[in-house]
Amino acid sequence: MTYSLRNALRGLVLAAGILPAAAMAAWPEKPVTLIVPWAAGGSTDILARMLSEHMTKSYGQPVIVENRSGASGNIGSAMVARAAPDGYTLLIGSMSTHTMNEALYDNMPFDGVKSFTPIAQLALVTNTMVVNPSVPANTVQEFIEYARANPQDIAYASAGPGSTNHLSAAMFEKATGIEMMHVPYRGGAPAVLDTVADRTQLLFSAGTQTLPHVQAGKLKLLAVTETQRSPLLKDVPIVAETVPGYSMEVWYGAFGPAGMDPALVADLNKEINRILALPEVQKKMGDMGVLVTQSTPEDFARTVESDAQKYTKIVRDLGIKAQ
Repeated sequence: MTYSLRNALRGLVLAAGILPAAAMAAWPEKPVTLIVPWAAGGSTDILARMLSEHMTKSYGQPVIVENRSGASGNIGSAMVARAAPDGYTLLIGSMSTHTMNEALYDNMPFDGVKSFTPIAQLALVTNTMVVNPSVPANTVQEFIEYARANPQDIAYASAGPGSTNHLSAAMFEKATGIEMMHVPYRGGAPAVLDTVADRTQLLFSAGTQTLPHVQAGKLKLLAVTETQRSPLLKDVPIVAETVPGYSMEVWYGAFGPAGMDPALVADLNKEINRILALPEVQKKMGDMGVLVTQSTPEDFARTVESDAQKYTKIVRDLGIKAQ
């Protein structure tokens, strides 16, 4: 039974005077806010705005995107964690906010698993391994051999300590036994630009940032970091084909505060999955290197919990802390 049908039946019960009016409020009766915990213009923001457009039409109430960036997504995420679990404040979160930040930051304002209600996984980001064309390697194995033979010549860029770029490279170092220099930047854009300029030689980063430079011949794409080849880049190998067991999957997801009504969660999941199946949504996100996905709330909850355990251990084992 959908949430809307359930409310309709409740309305009949209310009319009969069986339940008090306060228990029977329909949803949504007022605007809904989608919090994006990063700045406007990124792939999460674009996806959130497509969701808001279609949800507004479906629900008959404005669904408003609000960008609340800062502290690697913690500021906006904390707002949702503190909100009432009534469905009027939702979050477009990511793997980092819910599985990594707990280990990276001291005194976290929320628990990435316990403080939220998972609603739906939205997308997987194509996470790429790219090098500057000056590096004489065209495969992951060739890069490993070159890095071992030239340990002073490889520096890798990141968007800052504790970022997915940093963690991807640190995991790669540990898995292969090579050593490289970490050069952190204040954000992904300067990290990409300095890899293009050969100030750094290696970068693990979302395809949304790297693929235009690959297409222009300014970066070389060696692999992607997911557990299987991306349907968007079918001919590009995964790192695990050379380094068994290596993986870094970066996802986006929709969350609400902990304690939401399961019927409302199910209705939101159904609506979000409907939107994600639209060809125009799949094409627009695919053009940016983002593969939209679909899930049940239960499946997504299992993903969040298992990834939280996995990446918390990895971050702590590597001794990484955000700065």
